[in-house]
Amino acid sequence: MTLKKMTGLGLSALALALAAGTVQAQQQGVSKTEILVGSILDLSGPIAAFGKQTRNGMQLRVDEINEQGGINGRKLKLLVEDNGYDPKKAVLAAQKLVNQDKVFIVAGHMGTAQNNAAMPIQFEKNVINFLPVTAAREMYEPFHKLKFSFAATYFDQMRAGLPVIMKQKNYAKPCIIYQDDEFGLEVARGADDALKAMGKTMVEKTTYKRGATDFSSQVARMKSAGCDLVVLGTIIRETIGTIGEARKTGFSPDFFGSSASYTDLIHKLGGKAMDGLYAMHTAAQPYTDTTDEKIRFWSNKYKTKFSEDPTVFSAYGYAIIDTFAIAARAAGASLTTDSMVKALETNKIPADMFGSPPMQFKPNLRLGNDQSRMSQIQNGRWTKVTDYLVVPPLAK
Repeated sequence: MTLKKMTGLGLSALALALAAGTVQAQQQGVSKTEILVGSILDLSGPIAAFGKQTRNGMQLRVDEINEQGGINGRKLKLLVEDNGYDPKKAVLAAQKLVNQDKVFIVAGHMGTAQNNAAMPIQFEKNVINFLPVTAAREMYEPFHKLKFSFAATYFDQMRAGLPVIMKQKNYAKPCIIYQDDEFGLEVARGADDALKAMGKTMVEKTTYKRGATDFSSQVARMKSAGCDLVVLGTIIRETIGTIGEARKTGFSPDFFGSSASYTDLIHKLGGKAMDGLYAMHTAAQPYTDTTDEKIRFWSNKYKTKFSEDPTVFSAYGYAIIDTFAIAARAAGASLTTDSMVKALETNKIPADMFGSPPMQFKPNLRLGNDQSRMSQIQNGRWTKVTDYLVVPPLAK
């Protein structure tokens, strides 16, 4: 073999090696024309209504972005898996999205225990857990560079809101019912801390298992204790079931929930009995007949596309994709996990049209916002009763 042929073969081998290296180094979930965005939602379990609404909101914003040319020339593709509100199914969903579909990011994963189960799978492949639909502290603590959370935590919602309502109404016997998992425990811990700072304690605590439908024994215990305020670590049917059972048995305390209880489904499904319920939240329920022109236009656009009214979870989904788009554009044409992280750490996310406050992440901070506000169901409609509240220091 001549030297010229050997040199040619050597250069060819080098070119192949370089090409292989380029393929290996290519960012997962990002091609010249497309960005793969994964999401894991409850589409078949007890909060499937939330999951479907979140998915619709996400898809609406994805479609808008793609119609406008995409992000730095790339279209978005949304891949959604069902976790059934089950941590074991969340693990399978994460494995599929990360290892088989090879998504760039997992956005808007729904559920506290579900996120906790899935995050290790994502982090092993350097996939960001982006703005999960849960307000648990585990979504940003302990610190991990791939965690980004947007919601004021259940813990801080209670610490901000409970002292306000306790002082306004002068309740003497607060109690709590909460889901027996990390979601419910976070509500309970926050409520306990708020009461401790006021020199008070719960007079009754009762729990239920995820998926429960009968709350008669829990309500009976709280009624027996003479509770005048019930803190709710509940979601849709548990909120409706608890309040409905109380009304039926002549038990008439006030009820106060976290953002997990803030949805129009409560008053739509629960009816007049739900009037009076207080709940914390950030984004506001986007009613189609609102006087806000932007929200009214958006709500009717959503209704035209999906043949149903939007909810606050539709707004969450929409805002999650919108925030992703802001950061991905800022990350530039060479979109990688590292450039996305840097963009999120260095760019302030403006307030959205749904009333959520601006978000600011930092190299050592992965919670974008710690503020929340309170609304009450009045005449079958959520009505704001406070502005954004300052979170007090932890009780000593």
